[in-house]
Amino acid sequence: MESKPESSTLESMRLFANTYTKRTGTYYCSDLSVTATVLAGLALNKDETGYALCPCRHYENKSAEADLSYWTCPCIPMIERKECHCMLFLPEENVFSSDEQEIAKNDLSKLLT
Repeated sequence: MESKPESSTLESMRLFANTYTKRTGTYYCSDLSVTATVLAGLALNKDETGYALCPCRHYENKSAEADLSYWTCPCIPMIERKECHCMLFLPEENVFSSDEQEIAKNDLSKLLT
């Protein structure tokens, strides 16, 4: 059985991401299922470790990695160079970028069911 994040954690990740896209001038992926999957992964990692650790990487020890803060969203590559390995935050010129900077709670829920 696949784990699901706490609904309150998923909502906090959604709100964080909606704010972050607008603040940084980035956009969600044109395939919003990518956005939904990444947000769910961030929320699961936050439930598990207390940190929104990048869900697109493998960690031998998630808690130890979270303490380093390098891969905590927004990760250092995103902050420094607007490079998001997860494709959650994309610059406008990225071929996979949409014109969306917001994902609604209902849309997120539908994409994750």
